[in-house]
Amino acid sequence: MLHTGGSDAPVTTGNYIDGVARPADGGRTYALFNPARPDELVGHAALSSVSDVDAAVRAAHGAFAAWSRTSYAERAAKLNEVAEYLESGQDDVDQRARLFCREHGKPIKETHLEVSRLGERFRMTAAYADRLARDEIEHGPPFDTIITRQPRGVAMLIVPWNWPLSILGAKLPQALMAGNTVVVKPSELSVLAPGLTLQKIAEMFPPGVINIVTGDAAEIGDSLVGHPLVRFVNFTGSVCIGKHVMNVAADQMTPVTLELGGNDAAIVCADARLDETAFMNMYLGTFMSSGQVCMALKRLYVHRSRYDEVIEGLEAVCNRMVVGDGLLPDTNMGPVNNAKQLQIITSMIEQARSAGAEVRECGQVPDEELYQKGYFQRPALVINPDHTLDIVAEEQFGPALPVMPFDSEGEAVRLANDSRFGLCSSVWTEDRDRALLISRQLEAGYTYLNNHGPTAQDFRGPFGGFKDSGIGRNLGYEGIAQFQGYHSISSSTGWLF
Repeated sequence: MLHTGGSDAPVTTGNYIDGVARPADGGRTYALFNPARPDELVGHAALSSVSDVDAAVRAAHGAFAAWSRTSYAERAAKLNEVAEYLESGQDDVDQRARLFCREHGKPIKETHLEVSRLGERFRMTAAYADRLARDEIEHGPPFDTIITRQPRGVAMLIVPWNWPLSILGAKLPQALMAGNTVVVKPSELSVLAPGLTLQKIAEMFPPGVINIVTGDAAEIGDSLVGHPLVRFVNFTGSVCIGKHVMNVAADQMTPVTLELGGNDAAIVCADARLDETAFMNMYLGTFMSSGQVCMALKRLYVHRSRYDEVIEGLEAVCNRMVVGDGLLPDTNMGPVNNAKQLQIITSMIEQARSAGAEVRECGQVPDEELYQKGYFQRPALVINPDHTLDIVAEEQFGPALPVMPFDSEGEAVRLANDSRFGLCSSVWTEDRDRALLISRQLEAGYTYLNNHGPTAQDFRGPFGGFKDSGIGRNLGYEGIAQFQGYHSISSSTGWLF
């Protein structure tokens, strides 16, 4: 799947179908460029057709019978084998992390973390083997019933560009542990390093268990979701595309898990501990990966008594950050991934500024020429914007944070819930009871306490949202169960047991 003539030479990736690396139908490819240096070619990826999709789905369907008959213990052993591989071979990890940085833009420290920690997701999923193997029992009279679960069949996994390996780790080991075979479609915007990593994993399984197709979602997306042999779809991406996926899947009565956008609110109470650690956690929760994280902190509500303190403390941290090429060791924030996303976030910032909100653009830019050429935006704090502005009402998905005061906790909860999204949230307080009282009122699938975002998340907990943030859950035991259907087996009392 990968051809390279040097550490930063352009690479070419293909599909992986039925245990064989192969080019797309007709040998079609498309180019990917470095978002920090948009004229720098990083590589070419396979531009798949509907026929490629059909071949991948049929390969997965053909492999399902044998894979589904394996025991949970056998599947767990295979997942642990994958984890062992992913956690070894430092040179290989370094090479893929560098490639990932160049095609995506995020700093090398982040790409290295994402590549190196993928094995943890496989190991954590394997640990559920014993629990999954235990059936539920209902004793009569008049019936005795075994309640078990069985895999659905071919699972379609559609992965976004922002955290492709982390999000893959919330889908792939779970689908495999449940007994399904899979077809994976990485985002066309970040596919080279994720595709290489994924193929190395696929090669460790029997042919057809893991299949990979890449290319333009507009061309092959409907055929992926609507294929009659696909039995489950797990999609992470935008609300608009998620609704379309659901509509296409409905034609085949295919169940879906949709992890969509977020507009996460954080509530900083009057008694919150505001020290260097707290401000750094706020920064990471907001601006990690240039804010291109679904569970990023996107609306910051602060008790009026602490409002100025929070702005000053967070601004101080932001001003220490270096914005530039993610390959450079001092860089803390890389570019936005693509020109379209940069336009969205800069338009939101300008709308807020034009409406009278103060905008503080922070951070250090050591290479101004590179900054102007690449898809860069410094971390921006938007001070007390009107709640109707896009910077507050919509998901920014970029390095900008509106900061707004509140006077009562009831007001804060109302403002936090006044959103069509409901993915994550956070509460910052020294009072445990207050933290739980507020958390239980928030319309969100996950609430962090005194922290926010990926660095604060317990991946054993199910992850997903309410409202426009999606349906279903990934991760944890519940994330595996999503890939299965219940099966009840019963008899008259005394016959089974």
